Amino acid sequence: MSSKQKKSLSPEELEKRLEALRDDHRQRQSGYREQALKLFPHVCARCTRELEGKKIRELTVHHKDHNHDNNPPDGSNWELLCVYCHDHEHTRSIQEDRDGDTGSNATKPSLSHSPFAALANLKK
Repeated sequence: MSSKQKKSLSPEELEKRLEALRDDHRQRQSGYREQALKLFPHVCARCTRELEGKKIRELTVHHKDHNHDNNPPDGSNWELLCVYCHDHEHTRSIQEDRDGDTGSNATKPSLSHSPFAALANLKK
């Protein structure tokens, strides 16, 4: 379809579509964020910073597989990260893409300390 054949939207139609997208995004965001805050301790999974009160707004939900539509009810695709660690996580993946991943043999850097490593044992 050429650019001349594309249907142009009126400003009102465009605004309606944009608002529908915004509503969908807000609904998705509030849904899984609220679930994650109920499921997990209010601690950043990377730096182990504990956030309480108004500081909870600094906790973000990171999708481990980077797919924001993959939201299992058990939270297995989520981890809570503070805004700084979340930003670093995404910056790191962008940098890895730029550096050129060597394929399936590439190993991702891992944490030397996992604050929730013994959580399963404590629940028993």
